[in-house]
Amino acid sequence: MTDQPVFVLGSDLQALEPAAFETEAEFQELLARHPRVLDFGSLAGGQPLRLVLVAREMGVPTSAESGPAYWLDHLFVDADGVPTLVEVKRATDTRIRREVVGQMLDYAANGARYWPGALLQRSFEETCVADGRSLEEAYGELLGDRSPEEFWMAVEERLAAGQMRLLFVADRIPLELRAIAEFLNRQMRQTDVYAVELTQYRGDGDFRVLVPRVHGEVATAAKSPSGRRSTQRTTRDDMDAVIRDRLAPEPRRIATVLLDHAAARGRLEGGTAKYPSMSVYYPAAGRQVPVWTLSLYDAPAKEELAFSFGSITHHLGLDGATTFADSLPAVAELEKKLEVQREKGYKGWPSVPLAALAAQPGAVEGILAAIHQLMDGQEASA
Repeated sequence: MTDQPVFVLGSDLQALEPAAFETEAEFQELLARHPRVLDFGSLAGGQPLRLVLVAREMGVPTSAESGPAYWLDHLFVDADGVPTLVEVKRATDTRIRREVVGQMLDYAANGARYWPGALLQRSFEETCVADGRSLEEAYGELLGDRSPEEFWMAVEERLAAGQMRLLFVADRIPLELRAIAEFLNRQMRQTDVYAVELTQYRGDGDFRVLVPRVHGEVATAAKSPSGRRSTQRTTRDDMDAVIRDRLAPEPRRIATVLLDHAAARGRLEGGTAKYPSMSVYYPAAGRQVPVWTLSLYDAPAKEELAFSFGSITHHLGLDGATTFADSLPAVAELEKKLEVQREKGYKGWPSVPLAALAAQPGAVEGILAAIHQLMDGQEASA
């Protein structure tokens, strides 16, 4: 069927003709400046969805030690802390049919693993500065009664749980891509997948009309409510139950010592992933700094302590992160990852299995000593 014009009736009748985007860069710039064209649906509390740009060309690493291997066109976030990943293609790009789906799944899988909250916060704030937008204004749309650190930690947890939106945006959506998006949306319980067709109509001068059509909402509505985003957080009782029932004596002791110390000296926050996890904020330099996360993975069963060096570097600077890394105990599996972090500027999440800590006498005591030095040293220099 021939594309029909859109008619605007004012003092006279003006016909707006369908017009392709001249370049992909033009298309991407439009979405970055006007994310309202992607604001369909609502937040968990029923308020209208409003997407806020985190970054264009967001780097996606494929390991905790590597730099970006891929570049996502746009990363947005909403006030519920749900990330929205956007890939943009014009209909003339043959990759729109199948290759773009593989790209998006790569970005989602690796972003969920390797985008710490501190990196997302830094990217968002750098984008605001580059766009000449005040942080106060930008955060006014997102925070509510939370601090920026609490908000970005919530975003990090959403990613880890797979709670995100994936948007394929094009000026024309092929039937193959529409079918794939709707299939993925039906099958993925935590992640929403949409294909958004954004048609442009041009009139006299700079006058334009943008008409979005969203494919996949029927599949979203059909998802079981029990499979949708849950804000239920892991509790200390949840952690203790798994630790008691599953861990060997020495890993059990280490996990309990870490959680007890965090409860006494810091602030524990339960994760929202499918597996039990808790993150810890410690006071340093007059702020609450995320320092580590204990995750008790289900399948396969694995217990792992990860250090939030991206957040530590963001809050306390490279010198603070370096001092903390140097003061951690010499556990072989952790030392290898820390060496890579030194080369990368301490921006990742180096982790160590509890079994490796259990095999190293005094390891947990060394970690606690390093945390004390982190808190006391930063307080003294503040």
